[in-house]
Formats: sequence, C-alpha cells, structure tokens
Amino acid sequence: EVQLVESGGGSVRAGGSLRLSCAASGYSPRLYCMGWFRQAPGKSRESVAAIDTDGETSYKTALKGRFTISLDNAKATAYLQMNSLTPEDTATYYCAISTVTYGCFYHGDITTWGKGQTVTISS
Repeated sequence: EVQLVESGGGSVRAGGSLRLSCAASGYSPRLYCMGWFRQAPGKSRESVAAIDTDGETSYKTALKGRFTISLDNAKATAYLQMNSLTPEDTATYYCAISTVTYGCFYHGDITTWGKGQTVTISS
C-alpha cells in the first residue's frame, strides 16, 4: 500500500517561511516524481511544484523564486521550501506522486495523493 507522510504545515505570519516534507513508501513498480498541489478555499486545486527522480523541476510560474522543491531519492522524500509567504499562499497543500510517468505537474499524472496539510499565512 502506498503511503505519503506529509509534515511541516502550519501557521506563520506574512513574510515567513515554511518547509513541507513528504515521505513516500510502499509504491510499485517505481517512483518517477513527486510534487505538491494546493487548494485554497473556494478555488480549484492547482499545481505548485514537481520534481522527478532525475532532478528536473517544474513550478507554477508565479511561485518561482519563492518556492523551491527538492528530492532525496534515497529517502523517497520531497521537500518544498516556501519563502516570503503571503496570505494568498494560504491553502491545503497536497503531496502527490507518480509511479507511471515523469510528470507530477498535472493532475492526470498523479497515481497517489496525500491527505493534505493546512498552511495558513496571516497578515
């Protein structure tokens, strides 16, 4: 059974930073990529960032420069460093993986979703 263990969410003031982590286990046949999506209240889920096991990254354009995704292949753990946070970053952040494609930036690429964790940025 695939498990995604997410951590690092919480509440910070605007201008602060958070680092999300997501550890994957139980996947088969192999892990191709990991990524994060987010969903703000009343909005649809959107892609935030993705990274494949070769280190190729993709970002929502508006978040480039503030968010950085990384992957520890040996631990099958991805990290999302989020800096200069604003209230507009408030959302539930979902970790996601794919065991079939190098994508992870589009909903259709995802084979397993995490349960999500709340990130709240106060002004």
